[in-house]
Amino acid sequence: MVTQTVAAPPTRFPDVPPREDMQNSRQLFLPALMSAAQVHLEKLERRKPPTERRSVFVMSEIPVRPLPTADVSRIFVPDMTVAFNVDEAVIERDNGYAIEHHGKPPSLALEVASPTTGRNDYTTKRDGYARFGISEYWRTDPSGGVWHDAELAGDRLQGSEYVPIPIERMGENELRGFSDVLQLYVCWEDGNLRFYDPDEDAYLLTYREQDEGRLTAEAQARTAEAERDEERRAAQARIRHLEEQIRQLRG
Repeated sequence: MVTQTVAAPPTRFPDVPPREDMQNSRQLFLPALMSAAQVHLEKLERRKPPTERRSVFVMSEIPVRPLPTADVSRIFVPDMTVAFNVDEAVIERDNGYAIEHHGKPPSLALEVASPTTGRNDYTTKRDGYARFGISEYWRTDPSGGVWHDAELAGDRLQGSEYVPIPIERMGENELRGFSDVLQLYVCWEDGNLRFYDPDEDAYLLTYREQDEGRLTAEAQARTAEAERDEERRAAQARIRHLEEQIRQLRG
């Protein structure tokens, strides 16, 4: 009798090869939208009673599946993942998000289309994220629907299947849909991903917009200070003129 050796399952995910396109860098990393979403969600949690607050996890390009596997072809790697009340030390240990190790799936996955991954995002990954039980799945396409099935699409899990989230057209090149998980509008504007906060009636600012706002505020402060200096000089000149007139009247 020949005894067959069964390989033990891997204890962690393998390192996933880097993406070959630049869409994540342009759409997520450079504008720092994930950091903005993290700050926004943490702010929402702080409004709750202490006993109801959740920890917030927002990350990009980490493997997600029920358990680790060494087979990279069976690993889904969302461009953005959102989860609540998870142990980040376990994610670091596993080198990814093993659903069974947390007892629950992430709450949201988002994919940015690229020429090489677009079709897979709205077919294989959409089916897979539904099987995993991820509450919301969003897709945005910088190409305007050439790489994905749509410029912007969202799905919400009902039972074991995804149901499309209504998408509003706000203008010729502006679309948006509301995310219950983020409590934000996910927006597609001229090929760019944006998050809009209806409570603040404002977009979550990118790093560039924050820096532009800082520079504008500093310029306005300098202008206001220059105007105050000019008013002080004018007032001093008027005082000197009045003093001179009084001296002339006294002879």
